[in-house]
Amino acid sequence: MPAILYQSGDQAARTRRATTIAAGEIEMRAVGERVLREKAEAKAQPQSQVQVIARAAAILRALEDEAAGLSLGQIAQRVNLARSTVQRIVAALEAEKFLIAASPTGRVRLGPTILRLAASARTDFVAIARPYLTQLSSELKETVDLSMVKKDHLVFIDQVIGSQRLRTVSAVGLTFPLHCTANGKAYLASLDNAAVADLIGTEYERRTPRTLTRLDDLLQDLKTVRRTGVAIDREEHEIGICAAGVITRDPAGNTVAISVPVPAQRFHKHQRTIVARLRATKEALERHLLAEAA
Repeated sequence: MPAILYQSGDQAARTRRATTIAAGEIEMRAVGERVLREKAEAKAQPQSQVQVIARAAAILRALEDEAAGLSLGQIAQRVNLARSTVQRIVAALEAEKFLIAASPTGRVRLGPTILRLAASARTDFVAIARPYLTQLSSELKETVDLSMVKKDHLVFIDQVIGSQRLRTVSAVGLTFPLHCTANGKAYLASLDNAAVADLIGTEYERRTPRTLTRLDDLLQDLKTVRRTGVAIDREEHEIGICAAGVITRDPAGNTVAISVPVPAQRFHKHQRTIVARLRATKEALERHLLAEAA
């Protein structure tokens, strides 16, 4: 028969107090552990969120200029991520219309949301740059062009027409080659020689008798551009037209070029002034962009 133990009132009270204290200590430890865990999770969460954003940005960049889209496997290979990770991020981007289906087989491409954002950024930069282009055109009484680099060519995105009776005009939206234009050569000079060859090859279309059609000759010209910061088109794209060009970057990091095309006879006479005012315009625009970003 089991023994029955009896406790006095004081003993029972002490036992209850000990039990209560032990329970309180356990609860306090549990609370402390929970607080530490929550702090660790809170610290890790921003890092995890930043990593997801970086991965999403890498996926969007991989799809740039891929009009036919890419499969999940192709994206995973380009961004060096697991296919399952790419699939999760792509699904989230599709939900927000940053990506859309490009084919019934699972390829995706950039969607309307990202295209609207890009168009908005480009429009904003044109609006920011226009007063500087207008001032330059007024000072020189010549046409001033604004163009954006798109892989191996330029696209004109804005223009202020000069007041001279004999002037040059090119429609916004037209594309031009890099090797024989002032704005194109200004961009090429920002690349190293190997990158120039990779981008446009080693032999080029002859647009005029003055066009540089071989890589070696073009690289010699680019040495001067790198030294002076200004590229010159000496009737290389069109007979009778010369131009000076410089490059800068818009707030999104895209390369843009400002150029001043001038009838050849007038250009040779005023080249020094054109170059000086073009440099000053670039510097003023860049100061404005830096102030806006600060």
